[in-house]
Amino acid sequence: MMATDEQSPRPNPVGTGNYVVNQGDCIESIAYGKGFFWETLWNDSNNAELKKARKDPFVLLPGDQLHIPELRKRFEDGPTEQRHRFRRKGMPAKFKIVLLEEDQPRANIPYILDIDGDITKGTTDGEGKIERSIPPNARYGKLTVGEGAEQQEYVLNLGWTDPIDEVTGLQSRLANLGFYDGPVNGELSPATYSALRLFQEKNDLEPTGEADEATREKLKEAHGS
Repeated sequence: MMATDEQSPRPNPVGTGNYVVNQGDCIESIAYGKGFFWETLWNDSNNAELKKARKDPFVLLPGDQLHIPELRKRFEDGPTEQRHRFRRKGMPAKFKIVLLEEDQPRANIPYILDIDGDITKGTTDGEGKIERSIPPNARYGKLTVGEGAEQQEYVLNLGWTDPIDEVTGLQSRLANLGFYDGPVNGELSPATYSALRLFQEKNDLEPTGEADEATREKLKEAHGS
């Protein structure tokens, strides 16, 4: 039985680029702010180390370093003294969330979604899912679900989930799935081990409390990222 917290090794950022990843960043939000398609940055040979380590372009660790090349100018022909419209491709990003209660979808439930002040009202689908287009650089939101006395509010920190191979990444996913209610602090505490065991039991995995490869993959699958 574990009586004290175990200090986990500090997360190790990777990459050698000219941009340092901040909390809430992902490839899509960074690329949008710098004027690139996210695929251009992710597939740049200078970012091969980062790509190999993180695997998922939408889940980076604060402190990771990303290479951002110089923008190349592009010229288009057009008649002078006339107005021309140019549309930027690759927009927008997608926000997806599935609402469950005791493993059952919260289907056809009214909701209000506020993303950086842009409000949408609707109902969840038959699988409890909400899907909406949002700006790639959106950072915060609020989701209000249900009505009256049963109404619930959730604060959304978009892009704040760390990679699955970091303890903070395990803790945040377990918290989002309702298995963990402790701090996301990177410490392998008794509460973290207990949450892992509960998740393993619920998903027919050996309840060791250890974050082995099978547990990490199942956790990513259940969380959606």
